[in-house]
Amino acid sequence: MSAGAGGRTVVRLGAGVLHRWLALAVAVAAWEVGTRAAHSPFFPPPSRITSRMYHLWFSGPGTRLFLTSDATANVVPSLLRMATGLTISLVAGVGLGLALGRSERLFAYFDPAFQFARVIPPPTLVPVFIVLFKLGTQMQIAAIVFSAIWPILLNTTDGARSVDPLQMETAQVYKLSAADRVLKIIFPATLPKIFAGLRLSLSLSLILMVFSELLPGTANGIGFELTDAQSRSDLPTVWAAIVLLGILGYVLNAILLAVERRVLAWHRGSRGTDA
Repeated sequence: MSAGAGGRTVVRLGAGVLHRWLALAVAVAAWEVGTRAAHSPFFPPPSRITSRMYHLWFSGPGTRLFLTSDATANVVPSLLRMATGLTISLVAGVGLGLALGRSERLFAYFDPAFQFARVIPPPTLVPVFIVLFKLGTQMQIAAIVFSAIWPILLNTTDGARSVDPLQMETAQVYKLSAADRVLKIIFPATLPKIFAGLRLSLSLSLILMVFSELLPGTANGIGFELTDAQSRSDLPTVWAAIVLLGILGYVLNAILLAVERRVLAWHRGSRGTDA
């Protein structure tokens, strides 16, 4: 690459970053100026929130990846609960979705029940979860799974039902086994739908993670820390937890999109798109 081409690439990247983050930077700057002028105890400036986040969670030693004891006691358990709930939702949702999508009889039996269950707000089932799993991590994970499984399950079912009939007829001609049809044709064809559902489930699992940690009986987690700070009128910590949740949601979604682009490169190539 010549020096001129390299320079143009840097300029394009710089312009892309500027366009992507300019609105947020302006909003943060306006927030900083406005809150310093207002002197409201309820709306601390972003610089104070950032300082609280650093001292609360990211000022630990390098041997612990700069995480403080508070981060390992609250942030890490929250992420583990969310990851566990999302993993269970993914495995169960994909397995059930493939079965329902390829069986008209199973689909006819279970689709009405699933359509009914998916519209029930998970918070209304908290008393049921408490009776079944008691207060604690098991109940919290159950709440996450109940919310996160539906987008994956329903998208997988739809994807499995939409597999090109010509591909299935070809598999029949070559006498592929049922397992080979699932692994080599149905599952790859369903992947775009699975990722679409997984993106929705990721957001839902983050919301339910926080909600489940707001319930009585919780001893740690970001939601617990948020409630504790509210009870002490520690508003900088409340805002720090809110900002942290926003950052976690953005970073986790960016990671998922990167994985999706890599895994589905063949799909975009076959459609002749770069999106």
